[in-house]
Parts: sequence; structure tokens; C-alpha cells
Amino acid sequence: MTAASSSGTGPTAVGVLSDAAAGGATVVLCAHVQPDADALGSTLALAEGLRRRGARVLATFPEPFVLPASLCWLPGAADLVPPSAVPSSPDVLVSLDAASPGRLGELAPLLDRAGTSVVVDHHASNPGFGDVRVVDPGAPATVTLVADLLDGLGVALDATLATLLYAGLSADTGSFRFGSTRPDTHVLAARLLGTGIDHADISRRLFDTAPFGWLRLLSAVTGRAQLETGVGAGLVWTWSSTAEAAEHGLPGEQLEALVDVVRSTAEADVACVLKGQDDGTWSVSLRSRGATDVSRVAMALGGGGHRAAAGFTSRADREGTIAAIRAELAR
Repeated sequence: MTAASSSGTGPTAVGVLSDAAAGGATVVLCAHVQPDADALGSTLALAEGLRRRGARVLATFPEPFVLPASLCWLPGAADLVPPSAVPSSPDVLVSLDAASPGRLGELAPLLDRAGTSVVVDHHASNPGFGDVRVVDPGAPATVTLVADLLDGLGVALDATLATLLYAGLSADTGSFRFGSTRPDTHVLAARLLGTGIDHADISRRLFDTAPFGWLRLLSAVTGRAQLETGVGAGLVWTWSSTAEAAEHGLPGEQLEALVDVVRSTAEADVACVLKGQDDGTWSVSLRSRGATDVSRVAMALGGGGHRAAAGFTSRADREGTIAAIRAELAR
């Protein structure tokens, strides 16, 4: 599905957004909870594009309203507003990179309260929500759909927009290493590079910059990793917590990068990191090297995602959580 298309035979996303801009409507753009580079890059790029078309735009994401240091530098990040500052019934609500309404946290009710809700997403587990949907499970990142929307809106790409789009594109494709990368992914990347962005600096900020405490945390977490070759096509897993991250002077979002280290284990098709949260739940990240559909596992346990990358939240204890994962992998 392209960004110019929509669900059913109703209005298109480009049409809704064009009308909103022309009429000076209030458009609220919302990324998912704890936004990553794709969610934030998509939100900020579309927000900037709509402002250039004359729309009144508020960009936000659910609580906790805190950005990791690795994303604070993105153009427009300083203009984000807390969820408490957005109107309860905006003219248009655009959800970006959220696989389900639950990923919008306390902002989910705006889907029904808005005059029109638009959902832009690339997760295979997306159930299909919102009045107008731009959902392409084959897209490597939501920013690719936003790039199409900007084209449809007649917004020319410049270095500011390209920085935002490239950040999301490089992050969700694993710097173009993941299987979701398609020929047109590189075509878009070439367009973005053509604006003169410093792609090496973007990658360095996203992937190659971390405080020293990260090394200490990484040592502890990888040191207790367990390999279970008899589970499915092989499982490697470990755990940490926001409390442990704090012991090393790190914010809780630093835990998100752990799974990208664990997934390199050659003997296991599935990598799993359990991240203990302050409220006692476990936020679980799953990755597959290709033989296992981890989105099926995550959906069975209340989450979602992609075939090779998915996650869910567990209220069980650590052993109960990993036992549930083992059971699903054995199916």
C-alpha cells in the first residue's frame, strides 16, 4: 500500500492532510510510547512538512515524555509537546509507527475523538485501526511511508527532512543489514544523501555513541546470558532492569540496545532480552535470524511486531516470562 492510498474506498491520507493544511486545521501527530528513531523521525518529518503547507501542528508521544540522548539532537525535537498539551478532540490525529492503539498510551482515546484519525505504520501485526490507514508490512520503516506522504503533499525534501528520514531508515533497517531492506530502500537513501546530509554523523550519533557506563552494563548482562539450543531453532536470552541501568548511571532506554548485541549469537536463531521496568513488568525484545517468526510469539503473548523483530510486555516474573517464550517457540 502506498502513502497515497487508504483503507477501503474512503479518503486518502494525502487528501485528509492536504485539506487539513489548506483549512488551517489542528493536526496532532503522535509517535508510539518510548519512541525510537523511526517513530520520532517519522513524526518530526511529517510535522515539519505539514507546517510548511500551513497546518497547525502539535507533535507528541505518550508518557514517559522523555527522549533518550541518542535522539534529542534530531531537528524539531525541541518543539515536541507533552501529551497533556494536545487538544482532546483535534481535527486530525496521525498515529505514526504504532502497531496497535495500546502503543499510543493515554493518547489512544484521541483515535475516536479526532475528526479524522490517520494511521501510518509498517508493522505486520497491525490489526487495522483508524479512519484512514497507510499500513505496509513490507515497508522497512515507517519513514518510507512518510517520505511518500511528503511527496504527495508536494513538500520538497531538504537536509532537515532528510536527516529525520535517514535516521529512521538507517535505524529500522539496521544500517541496511536487515532482510526488510528492498531495492527502493536504497533509492530513498540515495535521495536523502543527495540533500547533503552528513550520514556518517547521523550513524555515529545513533549507533556509535554511549557513556562509559554502557560498557559496564553490557559486561554484566552478556555475562549472564544463557544459550538453550534445544528450544525451537535455538534461544539465547538474558535480562536486565531499569534499576540496574541506573546503577551504571544510565537511563532505562539504554536497555533497548542490548538485544542487538545478544542477537549476534551464531548458535541461536532467536535472541531475547527481558528488561525489568519500574512498575514490576518486563518489557521483552525478541529478534530472529530468519528461521523463526517472532511476531507470532509476541502476538501470542500480547504484543506484536515483525517476523524478525517483535516484543511484548509481561506481568509474570522473570522465570514465568521466559517459560512462556519457550512454550511458544516449541509450538
